[in-house]
Amino acid sequence: MLIREIREATVDDWPRIWPFWHRIVAAGETYTWDPDTSEDAARALWMAPGKRVYVAEDATGAVVGSAFVTPNYGGPADRIANAGFMVDPEHGGRGIGRALAEHVLATAKADGYRGMVFNAVVETNPAVGLWTSLGFTILGTVPDAYEHPRHGRVGLHIMYRAL
Repeated sequence: MLIREIREATVDDWPRIWPFWHRIVAAGETYTWDPDTSEDAARALWMAPGKRVYVAEDATGAVVGSAFVTPNYGGPADRIANAGFMVDPEHGGRGIGRALAEHVLATAKADGYRGMVFNAVVETNPAVGLWTSLGFTILGTVPDAYEHPRHGRVGLHIMYRAL
């Protein structure tokens, strides 16, 4: 899939993010957010002040993915970033997640972050392979922390990469 553009999201992008955001979270397989999260609560989570939110558009201008970056900690540790990524399942497996990840990593580094941490990556999430291929390491796994709808209890990885 050719990505026409990855750009900062605007409030007008939310209606194009929400359908796949809802589908992904409602499936309960990759995010620790409540599968019944309302649209207003989802917008507050994804588009919160202080987050830099991005969208990936395909050649037709359709939003096919989104990501955010934000400080993971505050105060003297605010140079460690956290990020979230979602790709519309209709467009998965086409390099959109990798393109978003590379963009966010480069932007975070340019913004002065020294590293990025993911606090809760479901160990059965196919994106674990993407993150490790991009240099993230698994610092540890919280065993049996996530009730997966197909796999039962699975662990949550804490992953890190220096920038």
